[in-house]
Amino acid sequence: MVQVCFTQNLAVHVDSTPLDVSATTVREALAEAFAARPKLRSYVVDDQGRVRAHVNVFVDGRMIEDRDQQSDRVDAASTLWIFQALSGG
Repeated sequence: MVQVCFTQNLAVHVDSTPLDVSATTVREALAEAFAARPKLRSYVVDDQGRVRAHVNVFVDGRMIEDRDQQSDRVDAASTLWIFQALSGG
């Protein structure tokens, strides 16, 4: 199973504990994560389903290439990390 992990800053807003999902692409993994926790969707993707500009998604330590369709491949041993950029002063 693919493990989908979120940075802790999301935990302030929604349940963002890691999830195990069955998927072959980043899009499928995110869809399963959003089905389990619908409130995560708006923090990760925009209204057109593209990864938000301030969010980075990594598969096994490598940033995904396809932010629009999330077609990057994952396998059963993959770990998917979703990072939200933080700013402040």
